[in-house]
Amino acid sequence: MGIAVAGMDSLSDKAAMTREALQKSQTITDSVVTILGSFDSRLSALETAMRPTQIRTHAIRKAHENIDKSLKSAEVILAQFDLSRQAEAKILKGPHEDLEGYLGAIDQLRSNIRFFSGNKNFRNSDGVINEANTLLAKAISKLEDEFKQRLNSYSKPIEPDRLFDGLPNALRPSSGSPGNHGDAGGKATSHSHSEHQNIDLETAVYTPPTLIPPRIMPLLHDLAKQMVRAGHQQQLLRIYKETRSLVLEESLQKLGVEKLSKDDVQKMQWEVLEAKIGNWIHFMRIAVKLLFAGERKVCDQMFEGFDSLSDQCFAEVTASSVSVLLSFGEAIARSKRSPEKLFVLLDMYEIMRELHSEIETIFKGKACTEIRESALGLTKRLAQTAQDTFGDFEEAVEKDATKTSVLDGTVHPLTSYVINYVKFLFDYQSTLKQLFQEFETGDDTGSQLASVTMRIMQALQTNLDGKSKQYKDPSLTHLFLMNNIHYMVRSVRRSEAKDLLGDDWVQRHRRIVQQHANQYKRNAWQKILQCLSIQGLTSSGGGSSVGDGGNSSGVSRALVKDRFKIFNMQFEELHQRQSQWTVPDTELRESLRLAVAEVLLPAYRSFLKRFGPLVESGKNPQKYVKYTAEDLERMLGEFFEGKNLSEPKR
Repeated sequence: MGIAVAGMDSLSDKAAMTREALQKSQTITDSVVTILGSFDSRLSALETAMRPTQIRTHAIRKAHENIDKSLKSAEVILAQFDLSRQAEAKILKGPHEDLEGYLGAIDQLRSNIRFFSGNKNFRNSDGVINEANTLLAKAISKLEDEFKQRLNSYSKPIEPDRLFDGLPNALRPSSGSPGNHGDAGGKATSHSHSEHQNIDLETAVYTPPTLIPPRIMPLLHDLAKQMVRAGHQQQLLRIYKETRSLVLEESLQKLGVEKLSKDDVQKMQWEVLEAKIGNWIHFMRIAVKLLFAGERKVCDQMFEGFDSLSDQCFAEVTASSVSVLLSFGEAIARSKRSPEKLFVLLDMYEIMRELHSEIETIFKGKACTEIRESALGLTKRLAQTAQDTFGDFEEAVEKDATKTSVLDGTVHPLTSYVINYVKFLFDYQSTLKQLFQEFETGDDTGSQLASVTMRIMQALQTNLDGKSKQYKDPSLTHLFLMNNIHYMVRSVRRSEAKDLLGDDWVQRHRRIVQQHANQYKRNAWQKILQCLSIQGLTSSGGGSSVGDGGNSSGVSRALVKDRFKIFNMQFEELHQRQSQWTVPDTELRESLRLAVAEVLLPAYRSFLKRFGPLVESGKNPQKYVKYTAEDLERMLGEFFEGKNLSEPKR
């Protein structure tokens, strides 16, 4: 119980102490609140007192920031002025000594103009811009002069030898001018290899010459670019055209290209004109594949990044030179047609077809449209003229009325001319196929060529039939036709025409040759063979006759003598005349002699054996029996040699 009371007392004491502590804490809290309230009032008063100072301090800081910004702007402007002075110094010095530095100065000047154009707050920006633009105009003017001077300095005509070096070996001239073909015979020889050459040329490599040194091109490109940026495209175009077009024309003149009008062409002798056409074909190939290709490369490099300007410059530079070349072709295509022009027309058509893809590639773009169309127009006109000439030739062969007489019955010049003409056609098979395709008819081009060839051959035969009627001697008529048709057959058999005309044509015309040979024998030898016939030798009246119990029984010696006399006279006449006739083909000549000998000699030997003794037993037998069979055989060997004999050999 006492312990419990003691415990209660202890708790009471602690509670009293806690109450006392809480009271003290409350008293302290109240004192702190009173003190803090006092501080707040003081701070409020201090803040009110400091506000003007803070405002002044902020204004000062802002002012410093503005000063720094202005100083920096001034430094930038001063730097631009400094760069402008440096650029001005280089520009005033001119581009000749340090072109790259000069171009850099122009770029800097343009940069300065852009800077001041974007800083209109700078009070004098307009004045600065005007001064810079004035200086830039002077700089560009000097740049034009520099571009013109450098372009002129490095633009030189190309010597022919340099151009020839760029050709494939097969096309390089061995000597003289590139068109040195020689005479017509030489030209024919060249045609015989034309197909082979074309195959080789498909893979031939052409190397265009370097027209402007590569080390100079970047500088010229930079100059051109600055002029374009300055809006001086027209001045640039004028300078470039005047310089490069003149150099291109001079290169072609050195090569041998002439400016000829249609009247000039019409007045030329054919031999001269043919040589010029041969030259023109080479000039076209050299111009397109070397000169124009090189010029295109220069334009593309010079105006890289300005495609339309490149095309326009190229078109204007080449227009005059292209016109000179194409106008000659036009003059030929529009000139009076004649058969001998067909092959040069085909040559010209061939080269235009060969160059077509390159012309389309090199003369690309809208600016070159007129040039491309002119080239294509010439190609079509050449094709049309060649086609018309083809038709003219067929008609001319059939109606040829030349009075050239072939007294010896040999091959007529018209025959050899036409056959050579046809043989040449087969050197142009691929070209002719292209030509026929220009005028599509739906027929196979091979059959068209065969049809044309057959018509020409038939026209020739028709003409020869007419010419053969000029001979008064029917045997010479048939000899003439035999010779000419044999020449046709032999020529066809030895050429590509055989594959086109076919074996039937060859066999049919060989039979015609044989028919004329037989007709010749009949007309030339029938009369003299009648002298060796027994018919009419029997004596019907007076005159001496001999009966020897042999085959000559009842035969009049006088009639036999007369027969020998007539035979001698007729044979000598035949020998004299037909020794002057000609069978130019050795095999045909020997065959014809043999055919005559096979008929004549057995008949003569038989007659001589049977009736010779009758004459030899009389007076002057050598007067009647003048020839042995061997003599006749020897003399037959002189027939058809084309000899001009004044009297017969014995």
